[in-house]
Amino acid sequence: MTYKEEFIEFLVECNALRFGEFELKSGRIAPYFINTGMFDTGLKIKKLGTFYAKAVQEHFFDNFDGIYGPAYKGIPLCISAAQALSDMGVDKGYVFNRKEAKTYADKSLVVGMPLTKSSRLILVDDVITSGKAIRESLEVLKSCNNPVVKGIIISVNRQEKGKTEKNALKEVEEILGIPIHAVVSITDIKKYLHNKKINGRIMLDDAMLAKINVYLEEYGTI
Repeated sequence: MTYKEEFIEFLVECNALRFGEFELKSGRIAPYFINTGMFDTGLKIKKLGTFYAKAVQEHFFDNFDGIYGPAYKGIPLCISAAQALSDMGVDKGYVFNRKEAKTYADKSLVVGMPLTKSSRLILVDDVITSGKAIRESLEVLKSCNNPVVKGIIISVNRQEKGKTEKNALKEVEEILGIPIHAVVSITDIKKYLHNKKINGRIMLDDAMLAKINVYLEEYGTI
């Protein structure tokens, strides 16, 4: 089993991937939903960090100096990913930003490894929609010696249109000028889960797959 397949089963087991009818922030009614808030125990966040670490290594090998997590959801991600990388023999730094600067003692806007102009970071986050939160984080980094952000890793690429006909992820990628990779895509999820039993239950049967395909025909960029 590949790490992507393991991650899909992990999403199901944690109830972070659900099928049904869900209204998204965009107003779209989607037949599936990704809820990263379900990674709420030490074991779950440890395993999640391992999947992110494997994605980091797949796309960036060890050509970076640290993992950066934007507050707040990115904080446990960057720490658990850095720990997992260390377990794999790739010991790198981690760093995250404060939402508000301290007014005493260490007044830095970031916590973790020291940053310089030559520091090479991989940014980790749960999902990306408009990219607003990422842009805000990049502004913080600019004020902290402006390190190099080599790439971004997120959990799932929904492969949906953004404000144009392009993939929303590609839109953000072009705006930021930074490569973005997901641990898995909705295509990966469809292929792996279709009519597959997990814990004795089929999560994605023919009827639900048909609903997803109809949704993606309208909103997808596959």
